[in-house]
Amino acid sequence: MWIQPEEVLLAGALWVSERANPFFILQRRRGHGRGGGLSGLLVGTLDVVLDSSARVAPYRILLQTADSQIYWNIACGSSRKEITEHWDWLESNLLQTISIFDNDEDVTTFVKGKISGIIAEENRLKQGEEQEEDCGKFREAELKMRRLFGMPDEEKLVNYYSCSYWKGRVPRQGWLYLSVNHLCFYSFLLGKEVTLVVQWTEVTQLEKNATLVFPESVRVSTRDTEHFFSMFLNINDTFKLMEQLANIAMRQLLDNEAFAADRSLPKPCKTLKNVSALKRDLDARAKNERYRTMFRLTQDERLDGHTDCTLWTPFAKMHVVGQLFISNNYICFNSREEDLCQLIIPLREVSIVEKADSSSVLPCPVSISTKNKMNFLFANLKDRDFLVQRISDFLQRTPDSSWGDTSPLSLIAHSASSSTPLSSSAGSESVHRGRHYHPGLPTASQGLLQLYHRDTPEDLGPKAMKEKMKEEAWNIHFSEFGRGVCMYRTSRTRELVLNGIPERLRGELWLLFSGAQNEMATHPGYYGDLVEQAMGLCSLATEEIERDLHRSMPEHRAFQNETGIAALRRVLTAYAHRNPGIGYCQAMNIVTSVLLLYCPEEEAFWLLVALCERMLPDYYNTRVVGALVDQGVFEELTRAFLPLLYEHMQELGVISTISLSWFLTLFLSVMPFDSAVLLVDCFFYEGIKVIFQVALAVLHDNMDALLSCSDEGEAMTILGRYLDNVVNKQTVASPIPHLHALLTSGDDPPPEIDIFDLIKSSYEKFGSLRSDVIEQMRFKQRLKVIQSLEDTAKRSVVRAMMTESAFSIEELEELYCLFKSKHMTSCYWGSSSSAAERHDPSLPYLEQYRIDPAQFTQLFAALAPWICGAHTATLSARLFRLLDQNQDGLVNFKEFITGLSGMYHGDMTEKLKLLYKLHLPPALCPEEAESALEATQFFTEEVPRDTSFLSDLDILGQKEVKSGEEGNNGGGDGEDKKEEKVKDYRYYLRMWAKEKEPKTETIKDLPRMNQEQFIDLCKTLYNMFSEESLEQQLYHSIATVASLLLRIGEVGKKFNNGSKKTDDAQAPPPTPQSEEGLSEGTSGESQVCRALAEAQLEPATPQTSDEETKDDTSVSSYSVVSSGSLQCEDIADDTVLIGGGEQRRGSVLDVDWSITFEQVLASMLTEPPLVDYFEKKTDIQSKMAACKAQRAVERQTSSASDHELTQHSV
Repeated sequence: MWIQPEEVLLAGALWVSERANPFFILQRRRGHGRGGGLSGLLVGTLDVVLDSSARVAPYRILLQTADSQIYWNIACGSSRKEITEHWDWLESNLLQTISIFDNDEDVTTFVKGKISGIIAEENRLKQGEEQEEDCGKFREAELKMRRLFGMPDEEKLVNYYSCSYWKGRVPRQGWLYLSVNHLCFYSFLLGKEVTLVVQWTEVTQLEKNATLVFPESVRVSTRDTEHFFSMFLNINDTFKLMEQLANIAMRQLLDNEAFAADRSLPKPCKTLKNVSALKRDLDARAKNERYRTMFRLTQDERLDGHTDCTLWTPFAKMHVVGQLFISNNYICFNSREEDLCQLIIPLREVSIVEKADSSSVLPCPVSISTKNKMNFLFANLKDRDFLVQRISDFLQRTPDSSWGDTSPLSLIAHSASSSTPLSSSAGSESVHRGRHYHPGLPTASQGLLQLYHRDTPEDLGPKAMKEKMKEEAWNIHFSEFGRGVCMYRTSRTRELVLNGIPERLRGELWLLFSGAQNEMATHPGYYGDLVEQAMGLCSLATEEIERDLHRSMPEHRAFQNETGIAALRRVLTAYAHRNPGIGYCQAMNIVTSVLLLYCPEEEAFWLLVALCERMLPDYYNTRVVGALVDQGVFEELTRAFLPLLYEHMQELGVISTISLSWFLTLFLSVMPFDSAVLLVDCFFYEGIKVIFQVALAVLHDNMDALLSCSDEGEAMTILGRYLDNVVNKQTVASPIPHLHALLTSGDDPPPEIDIFDLIKSSYEKFGSLRSDVIEQMRFKQRLKVIQSLEDTAKRSVVRAMMTESAFSIEELEELYCLFKSKHMTSCYWGSSSSAAERHDPSLPYLEQYRIDPAQFTQLFAALAPWICGAHTATLSARLFRLLDQNQDGLVNFKEFITGLSGMYHGDMTEKLKLLYKLHLPPALCPEEAESALEATQFFTEEVPRDTSFLSDLDILGQKEVKSGEEGNNGGGDGEDKKEEKVKDYRYYLRMWAKEKEPKTETIKDLPRMNQEQFIDLCKTLYNMFSEESLEQQLYHSIATVASLLLRIGEVGKKFNNGSKKTDDAQAPPPTPQSEEGLSEGTSGESQVCRALAEAQLEPATPQTSDEETKDDTSVSSYSVVSSGSLQCEDIADDTVLIGGGEQRRGSVLDVDWSITFEQVLASMLTEPPLVDYFEKKTDIQSKMAACKAQRAVERQTSSASDHELTQHSV
């Protein structure tokens, strides 16, 4: 490519000149290509270690002038072809022009200007999205990655690092390339080349560790091996990026979502050195994720920027140092000191933003006022003007009315009426009549507990007074720190939460702390519309919901009547409709029923959204991945905090059993309701960390008893009875009986444990847990869990296919990996949407992954034993159509293995039957037929014949039955007739059952084959034998079989036509030629065409013996055929056509000619070479090994292969 002219002082160092003229020199890098000796090895090593551009562009063109000692590099190329094109252009376009210049400086200026102009024009033409702001050095690295590892243009490089790869105990210094889908490493040291490619989807573990052997290294583990990388300049930056890319790959395995670059990122002010747009994108994603998690914001919220500042806190009368965050819908503040102060201000609540007067005490302040009369004062802002301008810009995009639904999270289209508050619409009764959800419902305005406490007399006991004191404490907090979403959140807020939220305020505060209030405020009317769309629809989710409705807290009276059950049904059904990916999962009913006790329906719905989509990610999908991940985190925490107990419980296998139910229902299913709901209070404020703390505290309290357990059942009983007796002594409501406690309470119940004491001890002993540490541990466990689930899926598929194919377990596992790899490749190198549509997690594992015809052709060419040269793609397309039974253009793994198993493990009859079917519809598409009209006529003639034959049999059978009835029964009485009717009824049931049974296809069921299909079959066989060791014997045999079958077809035609003359259908006789004439311009590729021609053209000749036929067909090995008879001229390029060459193809094919599969089989069995070929067992292992090698695992070559690698890449 042309490059901006660069000065070169030493033109001869490390380069070899290959061409020259008075003004230009074409050079090749020393050591590139074959040979090069020791100097070539040293130069190659130097290029890799120093990341020289000569490694990717080993050719260059220099501009030189006679008087100057300075050269200018004006072009470089990765191949000789590319650089030669540039050289030829210079000679033809510039050489003559610059030769007339008198001054050398003018020559240099002219050429530099010309090259710069060419580059500018190329850039102008490349104005597409790919013309990113990536710097030239980075684009060069990306080009180098694609060339070294054979990656397509769709594979995007994220970043690259210099490091060492430990191969055994020897470090190889080289370059680590991190792309969206692969981790790649390349090293070239003194002739030894190391190339490594690992797919992110194959990574099972990613760890950063430091040992004596591997100092501060990164370990990348796959199912088969481990790779160690060390000597990074910045190991933390590299490891973070690796984590992100591995996380994206796990998400791809889980949801089948391909990575999509964020095109809306703001452009940087200047081109960042060696930082790609993708790296900026991933960094922005990581920041956004941390920001959203910190302030519990919605998934579409994007951080615009953050800055250091101070916030005036009126409750403490002091300025708090922290950071101000600005995003598209919120202004947030977090103090530097943990728990000192946190603030969230939605822009929809902001009324005024103004710059206050600066002073030495309060420099650069900004005042923000909200609609509910709260005022916030930020100071010490570095760039106050820019900040105010950004806030103003975002405010202008924020709708004035909080009723406008502007969030892109809306997945379902709203009705036109949803943009106005339902309560304010006129004639609301008429509007709401007939709707499933409307403001008139009792649960639309209050929680179920309020509905049932409404009629009870006021309690003035000590517990009720304690509850009132709690309410008063919260009211004081509201007056001091504010109420609603803009409330200051401090350590005082946490204390009040840990002491228990009063029942009256529970719904409001859950909504506030979870962030659900923000989503509800920006989606008015969304829930009501969703209910209307969802109710009445039938799906697997709605069936499961109906089944579980009456199992949700049946002991609570709120769910012992239709009001509570109907509200629960509406919320669960609406969520299943909103998020079909999750739909409905067991345990959602328990959590939702608790939410409904304290919140109106719509609030309960948004709390469920917050739980499922943000606070407990992936918990409630079909494979409860999130809960399994947290189970692994809990095991790791147990090992860290309670090592003795961990070892003992691992032996018993208890942790994995208990933790799933604890986490999925937030202890609601294993603890008395009044106690568990306090844990839910803490969870909505603190997040998952409090659940881990309490779980560890439960194990700690029972450590002695658990250490003395001898089996799993005993340990489960101890923990179950402990949790059953965790009580809330401050509850006002009458205690709700806990079913599990009633069933397990013995004669001597254990002592009661106060829930407040349990929470307090969990903070004292395990309060050091940090949310960011938990996220780090979650990542590590997510890799393990998802890969474990993938292995389980693979084992299930292999078990299911063991009975349906003759492949071994190892072969099936490898084939499944190859098949799945093709599907995954289409996700990130093909159309991601179409690939995602192919993966349906609700289907059985056998049918989850499916491939299209193009991918099937690639696998067929790599794995199938029948390789037919140029004809392979045609054969593959036909097999695809044959296997695609539902005709959706996709083939699943089961169908793929069925086809492959027939080719590898079928007997001769099975293999021939498959081959025979591949040359008949539906495998043979109409476009492939040379004479579609004749083929259609042939099949339409055959069908009535078969039908009439069957109908004759039916008529005969009916007559026999009728005569039998008359003979047996005579004029029998009504009782006999009744018995006969019963027998008939049973008979028809048996017949119906037989119809339902899958019919086994016999060779007699196969349709007949016409002449052009038979010629096509011969062509396929010819191509199949072309690379066999016994090629000549096989050609000889197929020629003999073909001649025999053609005569059989002729005889059959005469038999079918009766006295009809067939002379008119005969083709003109061939023009005789001598052998000398045949030998000119031909090569001995085929005998079959001549045999076919002679067999068809001379049907009246006396029948010869097999030996004579063999001798006759083996006279010459040249391809000879009459184009006026059998149209086989496209079997080989050098076939000689004899006579009638101008006739239209297929114009004289015999429509009446046909043969059956039995005739083909019988004819084939007469030839031992053909029998040996089709009975021969073929091993698939070598083909699978070759296929794996194509996926570029690890290889080491000598420097001599460097030239071959380059040529291959070019």
